Amino acid sequence: MNDTILCIGAVLWDVIGRSPRHMRLGNDVPGRITRIPGGVAMNIAMTLRRFGLQAELLTAIGRDAEGDELVAACTRMGMGTGHVYRSEDLPTDVYMAVEGANGLIAAIADAHSLEEAGDKILRPLTDGSLGSADAPYPGLIALDGNLTEELLGQIAQSPAFAAADLRIAPASPGKAERLLPLLRAPRATLYVNLEEAGLICAETFEDSAAAARAMQKRGAARVLVTDGSRPATAAGPDGLVTATPPEVLVTRVTGAGDTFMAAHIAAELGGATGAAALDRALQAAAAHISGGAAG
Repeated sequence: MNDTILCIGAVLWDVIGRSPRHMRLGNDVPGRITRIPGGVAMNIAMTLRRFGLQAELLTAIGRDAEGDELVAACTRMGMGTGHVYRSEDLPTDVYMAVEGANGLIAAIADAHSLEEAGDKILRPLTDGSLGSADAPYPGLIALDGNLTEELLGQIAQSPAFAAADLRIAPASPGKAERLLPLLRAPRATLYVNLEEAGLICAETFEDSAAAARAMQKRGAARVLVTDGSRPATAAGPDGLVTATPPEVLVTRVTGAGDTFMAAHIAAELGGATGAAALDRALQAAAAHISGGAAG
């Protein structure tokens, strides 16, 4: 199981309305509406599977029809669901977004069930199923900022996570500050965009390199900062590298950051480091944005 990447966080239904037109607030335009499995943890797991890696989900999913359908979809895609917390009284979570040719117009993430489930989703890491405080899980864990700040704080202090290679995503700018308890975790890598880095540092940055340096000064051991179509930066003990994403036609934006993170993890597990790993992650995110496959 240590070869398996644990993906902890939101697994839900993505309801996405997309239009090929530029949109403004209040527009009513033709387009397509899709319903697909999503959520930060799910998006990361899907990309890891496309790279041939094993992913185990730790999340909360309701015991409703939507939840049964979602678990079945995860299983078909080859993800481990044996440790998912299935709630009798909490509904399956949903994310809803509207996208136009000019990017994301608006979104609402209803992850209340994940938040209310709290540390129940982490039981396999403390009860001996996957690990415990005395024998912590030694593998890679992808952690989603959709968890509550209280729970993220518990994770930062928990001996059950002391041996893990933690890879952390904020989920959205609105939840970026939840990651503050994990900012100084010595075995953590944070994946943020420029806006999220600014919120975490309470500053405004001109570019990803400045944001990465500022996060390091605040204690981050490793950090990757993206900035849309502008250069992205990876910073860690071995220094700082910057690369520019490929130019592509934007057809979707939801899940791009999750794809970037998963592709970077896959690149590093495949032996790539520094600029090479960053470039592969940017290539995968560009493929996702343009409507192609990440792997």
